[in-house]
Amino acid sequence: MLDALRNAMRIPDLRRKIIYTAALLAVYRIGSFIPVPGVNAAALAQELGIDGGNIFGFLNLFTGGALARFTVFALGVSPYITASIVLNLLTIVIPKLEELSKEGPEGRKIISQYTRYATVVLAFVQAFATTMMARAWGVTTMPTFFGLALIMITLVAGTSFLMWLGEKITEKGIGNGISLLIFLGIIAELPTSVVNSVRAVGEGGVSVISLIAYLIITVGVIAAVVMVTQGQRRVPVQYAKRVVGRKVYGGQSTHIPLKVNQAGVIPVIFASSVLTFPLTLTQFVPALDFLNKWLGYGSFGYNVIFVILIVFFTYFYTAVTFNPIEVANNMKKNGGYIPGLRPGRPTAEFLDRVLTRITLPGAIFLAVIAVLPSLVAIITRVPTNLLYFGGTGLLIMVGVALETMQQIEAHLLMRHYEGFLK
Repeated sequence: MLDALRNAMRIPDLRRKIIYTAALLAVYRIGSFIPVPGVNAAALAQELGIDGGNIFGFLNLFTGGALARFTVFALGVSPYITASIVLNLLTIVIPKLEELSKEGPEGRKIISQYTRYATVVLAFVQAFATTMMARAWGVTTMPTFFGLALIMITLVAGTSFLMWLGEKITEKGIGNGISLLIFLGIIAELPTSVVNSVRAVGEGGVSVISLIAYLIITVGVIAAVVMVTQGQRRVPVQYAKRVVGRKVYGGQSTHIPLKVNQAGVIPVIFASSVLTFPLTLTQFVPALDFLNKWLGYGSFGYNVIFVILIVFFTYFYTAVTFNPIEVANNMKKNGGYIPGLRPGRPTAEFLDRVLTRITLPGAIFLAVIAVLPSLVAIITRVPTNLLYFGGTGLLIMVGVALETMQQIEAHLLMRHYEGFLK
């Protein structure tokens, strides 16, 4: 691995990407310690009950502790993720958006602009609700109109800046920017979780055997996540020989790698955002308190809906990123075919059938790992507030790390260097 890192730093283009990404991630961590003016952060965190294993503790994990400190990045990137989900779903429903999605880079650029507008609107809604709640609890030091407006503008500006950071990392850096921001937030909270676990053992709240059992389960889950993420079904493809002038093209055999988990960690991030948004609003709107009663974080209803959403978004995102008809047409144009199948529609139907079958176990695996903290808490008797970096957090950490390593791997292999993955 050290040799691969040294090789990566020897390539000027890749070195610039890595340094650029690291610099922007450093900016994110610095910003997560800049407090929002006019709010008593400690009093607000106590009122929210962030350490009590509720939905705000889960959100705090995704923001790298920014919510507990109530910094300019307190809202995190959840408004952007929610806006992306809404736009992706509307693409199927609204013909105009569907046409834009098929127009290539220019169409996607317009959809991205719509996503940014929706992000600002959703961020303002969350900022307004949070500010009004802070005012009702008496934790604001500037309860005037100007002071409350300053708090809201600061929160919206922080989310907008994070959105810009994520897009810049994706465009000029290495890896998916938004996923890396969430990844860094979870990693940043890992030392705190370890300290809290050790403290709980020292105070007698958790037994040493339970903690060891939890660590063994965690290692096993990491290995399983890597195995499923890397797992693929290789569909053989044969290219016919073509004679052009005096040269012969084609005639080789290759394969199409269909991943068991084609969507990566995106379904988990999407499902988390969809669930956290209404549950956050229940804390601000007393009339919606019944939702928090039946769908509270970690409850049976929450986990059931979480599983359903993960399975749905796994199929949805796989359908968005992999088009069997387009793949079959491209193979047909280049003289490729799957042995035993006619090119064109039969090939597309075969690919769609295979992808549907292998996506189901991948989706179920993601769902099981995502609700794992509740199961582990029952088995090991470790409190759920110590398991924030398990389940969803673990999936995102491992998935984003693998995705980023694969991008670096592609750059290394292009230049005939040996990569990370043997």
